[in-house]
Amino acid sequence: MVANRKFFVGGNFKMNGTLTEVETIVSRINEANFDGSTELVVAPPALYLLKIQEELKPPAQVSAQNSYTEKSGAFTGEISPNQLKDANVHWVILGHSERRSLFGDTDKLVADKTKAAIEAGLSVIACIGESLEERESGKTQSVVERQLEAIAKEISESEWKNIVIAYEPVWAIGTGKVATKEQAQETHEQIRQWLAKRISQSVADNTRIIYGGSVNGKNCTDLSNAPDIDGFLVGGASLKPEFIDIVNSQKA
Repeated sequence: MVANRKFFVGGNFKMNGTLTEVETIVSRINEANFDGSTELVVAPPALYLLKIQEELKPPAQVSAQNSYTEKSGAFTGEISPNQLKDANVHWVILGHSERRSLFGDTDKLVADKTKAAIEAGLSVIACIGESLEERESGKTQSVVERQLEAIAKEISESEWKNIVIAYEPVWAIGTGKVATKEQAQETHEQIRQWLAKRISQSVADNTRIIYGGSVNGKNCTDLSNAPDIDGFLVGGASLKPEFIDIVNSQKA
């Protein structure tokens, strides 16, 4: 983590929790009285977004878990990035591996969603990552660069300031398997080198690259000490008390 890149933690609740359960999680976050030294964003299920936005205390912010490519229209079940902006929701997670694998979100669709979100005035947590088969066959770097290239083709250099890259090796999401600090740092460093070569050195220096994949209270401090890991996107552990420790991990 470099000083000019503010540590970032996102909590992705996925499709978990009743309203009462989600409110309990939010109360726990509020009671932690975070000082804002870490940028904190939580993504509840869409049904609860506005309710949680009312209850979540700054500096924490809410995020949507997905949005579509269009401003409005006959797209049943989708959420427009412009509607999110209108509702005062400023973040959205795009390209999560579950969206890619279960719902068919291609690199191009993720890139188009990213472009639409940024044009609407949102900030994007853009998720990338390789499968176990791709890692074992030595394709990690080519996979993440392919996913990033799709986004790079759709946005300008200045718009990268609105993106946080979340590297989430698919084989580590919800499996209990975690990339070692060395594995994660290696890929984060490669991503930063790609940004310098493909976009600019300034974008490489300033873009936050966060890690996701079975992050928990026990492994977060070690991971946070890697120079190119600028925070975390947390799944299951964001529903538990240990999420507070993860948010504070850079201070540990």
